[in-house]
Amino acid sequence: MNRSILLISIALLAVISCDRTRSSTGWDYMPDMYYSNAYESYTANPNFEDNQTMRTPVEGTVPREMLPFAWEKTDKDRLAAGEALVNPLEGNDENLAGGREAYEIFCISCHGPKGDGQGHLFTSQRYPYPPANLTSDNVKALKDGEIYHSITVGYGIMGAHGAMIRPEDRWKIILYIRENLQK
Repeated sequence: MNRSILLISIALLAVISCDRTRSSTGWDYMPDMYYSNAYESYTANPNFEDNQTMRTPVEGTVPREMLPFAWEKTDKDRLAAGEALVNPLEGNDENLAGGREAYEIFCISCHGPKGDGQGHLFTSQRYPYPPANLTSDNVKALKDGEIYHSITVGYGIMGAHGAMIRPEDRWKIILYIRENLQK
């Protein structure tokens, strides 16, 4: 008798708990978390004086793994960086291989496989301005710090690549240019 009551109770509970509508999730355990009151990024937010949801970071904060660069995109700062910055890496096989890999990822499309400024973006006429010829005497005469500065904040029409290329990889690219393209 007890067994039959238990089986009937389980069957009745299963029938009652099943719902034919798949859109209902049933009861909400923590409705304040389930139905979030979050604001979308570009909507008004009455919690702040300026009613903006998007907040700017606190002045002086630096993202992780991002080192502040002391120089701006000016000729004066490029020359100062050339005097102050020295390539800390050796020109060994490992660093040259890393430089080649980074060059092929970030530089080859504009400067070309030979570094002569004949990259695909220029030769296909997708980019109308000729990139710098890294094998020219002008570039050969630059100090490593000047090239590092140019990669980091840009130079002329070249955009800044400091946010894309890690500092160590910038130095490796310079080693690769010096050892393989400018010989």
